[in-house]
Amino acid sequence: MFKSGFVTIIGRPNVGKSTLINTIIGEKLSIVSCRPQTTRNNIHAILTKDNYQIIFVDTPGIHKPRHKLGEYMVKSAQEAKREVDLVMFMTTPEEEIGKGDEMILEGLKNSEKPVFLVINKIDENNPEIVAKALEAYSKYMDFAEIIPISAKRKKNINTLQELMAKYMPEGPKYYPDDMITDQQERFVISEIIREKSLKLLSQEVPHGIAVEIISMKKNQIGTYHIDANILCEKDTHKGIIIGKGGRMLKKISTYSRQDMEKFLDAKVNLKIWVKVKKEWRDSKFMLKELGYRE
Repeated sequence: MFKSGFVTIIGRPNVGKSTLINTIIGEKLSIVSCRPQTTRNNIHAILTKDNYQIIFVDTPGIHKPRHKLGEYMVKSAQEAKREVDLVMFMTTPEEEIGKGDEMILEGLKNSEKPVFLVINKIDENNPEIVAKALEAYSKYMDFAEIIPISAKRKKNINTLQELMAKYMPEGPKYYPDDMITDQQERFVISEIIREKSLKLLSQEVPHGIAVEIISMKKNQIGTYHIDANILCEKDTHKGIIIGKGGRMLKKISTYSRQDMEKFLDAKVNLKIWVKVKKEWRDSKFMLKELGYRE
């Protein structure tokens, strides 16, 4: 009997949802950053084993939106839980349940789908705090399964996979064995540039940037030629992204190209420009142009 189904991971920003996806799949599909609200789109990652296939939806972190992009992200996360076979609520060890987690849990209490409690970052916390967190959350609502993990250290990941497979319905193999995401290459390439920007730029810049791929072509010898824009909201941000003598932009380009070559398994010639698009996060037109569609 072959089993297959869809799993969504829901939680506050920066609890490790993208890290978990990348650890399970074994590839960097979702961008990872220490900054909250890194994920903007629902990423479909695919795990295929001999007797099951699980399709993951990595949602943006649920937070209080401050602009149209934020509204899109929260709506996207809320909708994901309606169309799956299993919901994983992910959090980190806290002695008391915070307001952000309470808001998410209230929305899950009447879920018709099984809900797992996944407490991440147990390697970074005192065992007593982890124990208190497990007790507090298990009292708050009835979870189908409770699994403490470390996505970064791969602790209890195999157990988590086995439990997910147990809850999957009998079904077809939706994707070929060697397919690990349904996202287009252009999207993954733009996310690589955005990840490097998030990691390298100063605090005030990152969430005001977006990346658009202008062109992506492969020549006869297999080299990719990629042209991209980094969009920012302020002239001062443009200066920070470019850096003194163009050094910051060169860093972003170099690190992005290295990851692109691993992902595409080919040589990459990358050119990046920086453009100012004031208040793009509140522009419906710009959000649609960048792929944030309702």
